[in-house]
Amino acid sequence: MAAIAVTDAHALIWYGLGRHRKLGRRAKALFERAEAERAAIYVPTIALVEVGEATWSGAITLQGGFSAWAHALFSSGHFFSVDLTREIVELAQTLYAIPERGDRLIAATAAYLQCPLISRDATVAAVAGIDVVW
Repeated sequence: MAAIAVTDAHALIWYGLGRHRKLGRRAKALFERAEAERAAIYVPTIALVEVGEATWSGAITLQGGFSAWAHALFSSGHFFSVDLTREIVELAQTLYAIPERGDRLIAATAAYLQCPLISRDATVAAVAGIDVVW
């Protein structure tokens, strides 16, 4: 199993809310390895935007609110924010077979970093030519 991966927003939300049963077996194991400091998980900033919007809309509730949750996540030392760069945006331009912008940018981030994607959406990963962890 990969020791480094990029997560999509859904997997991050389910992990962050403790809804580990919603995660696939391999995805759950990778999050657990990260917690044990044996893996690193990259979080695209667009995934953070999606978590923030879900919090703001009331679709999810993060203990302490979004800012406290994000601070705790990144200060843990095993989750790392990946900024949206020009190179990732350019790569995303080749992935319009993925209709949803957030999914396209997350897949482009994983492809750019040459990392597998933690996602239940194997189609997104296949379009981007990356492995999926679920």
